[in-house]
Amino acid sequence: MLAQLFDPVACAIVGGGTLLATMLRAPARDAVRAVSALRVLVRRRFTADALLEQIAAQSRIAKRHGIVALDRSVIADPDVAAAIAAIVDGAIPREVEALLRYRRQARIERHVAAADVWSGAADAAPAMGMVGTLVGLAGMFANLTDPKAIGGAMAIALLATLYGALLANLILMPICHRLRAAGRAEAFERIRLEAPLVALALRETPRHQLQSVA
Repeated sequence: MLAQLFDPVACAIVGGGTLLATMLRAPARDAVRAVSALRVLVRRRFTADALLEQIAAQSRIAKRHGIVALDRSVIADPDVAAAIAAIVDGAIPREVEALLRYRRQARIERHVAAADVWSGAADAAPAMGMVGTLVGLAGMFANLTDPKAIGGAMAIALLATLYGALLANLILMPICHRLRAAGRAEAFERIRLEAPLVALALRETPRHQLQSVA
C-alpha cells in the first residue's frame, strides 16, 4: 500500500520546486538562519534564570574588586556580554538600556525572518503540488493511446497534490509555528535581563556623570 503512494517524479517536482521557490523568495542569509534555527526545536524552552544568576555574580565581583575586574569574565551570552562590556567602558544606564533593547529587537527580527522562510516554503509546497498535477495531466493527455503511460501520468498528477498538502501542513507550517512560539518566549524572557544590568550600570556610574546627563 505504501509503495503505491510513492512516486519519485512527483517527489522531485514538489520537493525540488518548493526548495527552489523558497531559495528564490528568501535572502541567502535568512535561508541559512532558517536551517540553523531547527536546533531550537530540540532544545528546552529558553529561560533567563541562568543569565540572571550570572549577572548577579558579575555584580558581586564588581562590588568586591571593581568594575574593571569584569573585563576578565567569560560570558557566553552575546547580549549580556555586550552590556557588561559597555558598563566596563563607562556606559551610563540609559545607554545600556538602549543597547539591550536594540539587541533584543535585532534578535526578534532574526527569529521572524527564519520563521518567515519556513512559512514561505509552506505556501509554496501546495502550489508545487498543483504544478505536479498539471505536469501529470499533460503527460496523460499526451499518451491517451498508451494505457501504461496514462497510469503513470495519473499517479504523478494525484500524488503531487498529496505531497504538497502533506509537506505544507505536517512539516513546514508546524516548524514555522514552533519557531515563532520559541522566539516570542525568548524575547519575553530577555526583558528580565534589562533591570539588573541597568542597575549595575547605575551603581557603577559616577554621580557627577549622572547629573550631567540628567
